[in-house]
Amino acid sequence: MFFILYGVTGAVALLAAIYLLLRRGNAFAPDVTPPLRLRRWAASFFAVGALGHVWWFLFFIFADDIHSVDAMLHSASYVAFAFLDGVTLLATIAGTLLAMLQDRQRPVWSVFVALLPFVALGGVLMVSPSEWLMQVAFAYLLLLYVLFSVYMAFAVRQYGRWLRDNYADLERKEVWLTHVLSLVFMLLFIFYALVDASTIFVYYLLHIVELALFVLLLWRVETLPQLDVVLTPEPSLKEKSVSTVDLAQIEQLLKEHCVDKQLYLQHELSLLQLAQIIGTNRSYLSHYFSRQGITYNIYINNLRVNHFISRYQELAATGQAIVAQDLAQESGFRSYSTFGRAFMQRTGQSVTAWMHDTSE
Repeated sequence: MFFILYGVTGAVALLAAIYLLLRRGNAFAPDVTPPLRLRRWAASFFAVGALGHVWWFLFFIFADDIHSVDAMLHSASYVAFAFLDGVTLLATIAGTLLAMLQDRQRPVWSVFVALLPFVALGGVLMVSPSEWLMQVAFAYLLLLYVLFSVYMAFAVRQYGRWLRDNYADLERKEVWLTHVLSLVFMLLFIFYALVDASTIFVYYLLHIVELALFVLLLWRVETLPQLDVVLTPEPSLKEKSVSTVDLAQIEQLLKEHCVDKQLYLQHELSLLQLAQIIGTNRSYLSHYFSRQGITYNIYINNLRVNHFISRYQELAATGQAIVAQDLAQESGFRSYSTFGRAFMQRTGQSVTAWMHDTSE
């Protein structure tokens, strides 16, 4: 049963790699075009995962005496596979997770540089086996995982702020949950090194978790859309000295094109698109919202909540039936949960409580 689970996990990783490399269409979300860079990094990660299952299977089938730690340490193939796993898994999962963050292109070369001491330790161990040195190598790799996890926590938070500054609809764009779950996978192979080989039920659990994370990662890659915001340089100090006349003009343009024409009802309306429509610069428009103490996301969703309230009062006055979910979608929200959060932020009340108070 264990080898069946082991084989299924490796097969899923292989199929995922082939799918991402060869299929141009999106089988999970046909209306979504994920970033090509993300697809390639994820394919490389799945390929590494599949190859890892193959070489470890062959190793344990054809290796001689590997029933003790000392015997495995004296096996050059074991050391080579262990360090190959460490390097390829960390490098490819790091590339995949960094490619999900589309506010800017974060380089992966620093991960390869950080792995050089680990590779050097592997070379030494192949020549002169040492259990103590092996522990040092894995401790170093664990340190790299911890440091990368800390970096990703800050990077994902920064990415979230960038999303709110540039997009009104955040559905399918946020990645923090996937990063948390994907980072869990990076620690799995460490448990392989720490768990007693006789504890077979733990290996069952690890492979079940690994399989679930493979499926989750593939789903996240294919449902994360390519964002079309064109990154422009930050305005210089001279450009930042926007006069009150310019800010007043932007406010008037927003009223004419966004508020009066109800442009905010459009799904996927980005800051860049709005700036182009009203005829101003993306940086100036962003600066305008910053001066108001809000984000672009808050500005658009406040208009949508106001629209919901206005339409609700109109329908209530005429005695028509009101379905909050339908009215929220009509007001520009794709998700009712997103609408509920925006409504609470705007009014300080839940939708249900507000509707109850309004009907009294």
